[in-house]
Amino acid sequence: MDDVAEILSPEAERALVLQAQSGNEDAFGRLMRLHYEPVFRLVVSVVHDEHSARDVCQEVWLTVWKNLKTFRGDAKFSTWLHPIAVRRSIDHLRSRQRWLGRFLPFLAASDEDHGRGIAEPAAPGNPRQELEEREGVGRIERAIASLPPKHRAVLALREINGLSYDEIATAVGIRRGTVMSRLFHARRLLAQKLGDSP
Repeated sequence: MDDVAEILSPEAERALVLQAQSGNEDAFGRLMRLHYEPVFRLVVSVVHDEHSARDVCQEVWLTVWKNLKTFRGDAKFSTWLHPIAVRRSIDHLRSRQRWLGRFLPFLAASDEDHGRGIAEPAAPGNPRQELEEREGVGRIERAIASLPPKHRAVLALREINGLSYDEIATAVGIRRGTVMSRLFHARRLLAQKLGDSP
């Protein structure tokens, strides 16, 4: 049986966590395989880049391994795990913004020169419609990517992962009212950016 597709009962998962907490690397590996895909999807929804998301996920699982003994089992393992993934994702976005800020004047010129020609070949159909669809998706992705990390995180958790306000509050470590406020501002900023875009 493939471990990735495996679903454990809460009791079996607790037993697996206890084994991992005692230093059992096989148990930790199994725990990681069980939760890797949901964590990866969560990280991708925040950082919007699969390659970066894989790096962030490595950091997430290293953090989990180092801090696993602090998990008391009061809540589900995923409830403890998701805030770590969100924090690491936001940390990644902040460090990337700082790095890009230093090199932005150099990148602005080269983006126009080298950014083209990477697009995948268009599928057969109406070329104009396909171009418009790609431009529309690209415009939305750019607008989302330009949101401040804290707003992008709550928007991704709500719209892409479908988490409730309370689940987002737990994942990000903020109050429910703050979640609602950030979501409101994220949607307003996104609407403004999409409205201003050609």
